[in-house]
Amino acid sequence: MTKSIETTGRTEDDAIAAALRQLNKSRDDVSVVVLERAKSGFLGFGASPAKVRVSWEEPDPEPEPVPKAVKPAPERKPAAQRKPTVPATGEEVDRVRDFLSGLFERMGVEAEADVSIDPETGTICVELTGEHVGALIGRRGETLDAIQHLTNYVINSGSDEHTRVNIDAENYRAKRADALTGLARKTAARVVRYRRNQTLEPMNAYERHVIHTALQDYEGVTTYSTGTEPQRRVVVAYDPATAPRDAGYTPRREDRPRRDDRRDSRPSHRSGDRYSSRPSYPSGAAPAPEKPPVDKTVKEWS
Repeated sequence: MTKSIETTGRTEDDAIAAALRQLNKSRDDVSVVVLERAKSGFLGFGASPAKVRVSWEEPDPEPEPVPKAVKPAPERKPAAQRKPTVPATGEEVDRVRDFLSGLFERMGVEAEADVSIDPETGTICVELTGEHVGALIGRRGETLDAIQHLTNYVINSGSDEHTRVNIDAENYRAKRADALTGLARKTAARVVRYRRNQTLEPMNAYERHVIHTALQDYEGVTTYSTGTEPQRRVVVAYDPATAPRDAGYTPRREDRPRRDDRRDSRPSHRSGDRYSSRPSYPSGAAPAPEKPPVDKTVKEWS
């Protein structure tokens, strides 16, 4: 912050000295601007003192800290706890069978549900069979996923425990998992070959899990998901830290240089040891063009 005062004196030096005494500062600590020069006048008449402005810098005062308003800490809600997964019971198997039978009747689809319990995991496994069971699979298994999600909700609604229900039709899930595994490995091979990330089509959580699992040990790539449901996708990214040393870019066939056409690259004539597109002549010069014959049988008319 700049401050200044104005002082007067008989001369400019006297005015500056008066200001320094008032400020208790040295000449090097201030800057001086002469506002009016001293005038001696004539015989003492018209004389005027010198006037100067002396400026100096002072540090800005520190702002007083503004007391922050104390806000009450928001109450933390207890984290939602997942229901413990428990093995299925025979009663739950009957509930699943009755629910699916009523669902298919309302949908107008003739299908049967073979319901059993996996002895190792305690999961309820449902295999759908029927003449038009393909309609229950839907495009990329969307209808089958919806039926499974709805069945899980009905069976576990209002319970403190969770029982898993897996629904399949015509061994679709196993076939889909194999197809996704092959797709994942082909995509990873292209990513390592061209060193360029690739994004797969939108997939549900189960299909994304299959992709991540298939490539978790694949050298040279890493996977992650991006986007929001239902457009969430898996990105297969190139990872130079784990890529094999001999992995490199291989140009595609259409990117490779083509050989010149033989007809264009073949010389038309040869003269000595040099090729030329001009014809060669024995004398080294081109013959003169032939003149048209003169008709001497011209009749004169008088």
